[in-house]
Amino acid sequence: MNVLIGILIPFLGTTLGAAMVYFIKNQLSKRLEIIILGFAAGVMMAASIWSLIIPAIEMSKSPTWLPATIGLAIGIIFFFFIDSLLNKQKININENLDKTMLAITLHNIPEGCAVGIIFASFMLYHNVTLTSCYALAIGIAIQNIPEGLIVSLPLKNKGMSKSKAFFYGIISALFEFMGAIITLIFSNIVSIILPYLLAFAAGAMIYVIIVELIPESTEDNHINTLGFILGFIIMMILDVALS
Repeated sequence: MNVLIGILIPFLGTTLGAAMVYFIKNQLSKRLEIIILGFAAGVMMAASIWSLIIPAIEMSKSPTWLPATIGLAIGIIFFFFIDSLLNKQKININENLDKTMLAITLHNIPEGCAVGIIFASFMLYHNVTLTSCYALAIGIAIQNIPEGLIVSLPLKNKGMSKSKAFFYGIISALFEFMGAIITLIFSNIVSIILPYLLAFAAGAMIYVIIVELIPESTEDNHINTLGFILGFIIMMILDVALS
């Protein structure tokens, strides 16, 4: 039950963001958007370190740093190429619903896998605490809130009904949930390479932080920094002090 709740948390984050389409008339204020993005970046960075990279090192044999280094590098490089692929579609990304859904889906699948991987690590090795699993899931859920809104709100503003815009906003979250489920189902098969997968997920999340979250929140560096520090400290406390 704890695992099911954990892998549902990111899905609920996207759903909450999409549901905001019922309450927001236009766009979020820029300052609020900046602090949310900065907070999400801090949360995801702390979760990447304590929930993914450190457990990957702890479960590895000598040299313990090697699997984490390889997995981290592959994760960053892989999503660099994914990002490059999506950038080629950027001109039409807001004009074509199929391409928009493709972009969000490709972004959410690895996040779902990251949640599935850390819960698989908790079940197989027990060297990752349940608190750390929830910390990562919560961090991704926070980051998913503005994503759900970013998908739904433009659709409503273009004349789509609120209910239909909400529906499209949560479709991508289903793929994130499926990514977590599939990872858990095949957890026994991937147990040997789990340290690499944990670090791979960390690399994917760090790439998202550097390329997507931080650049989008740099218009007010003071607010951005405050949000980042607050998110980082909260997730550090969840991962370390409460474990």
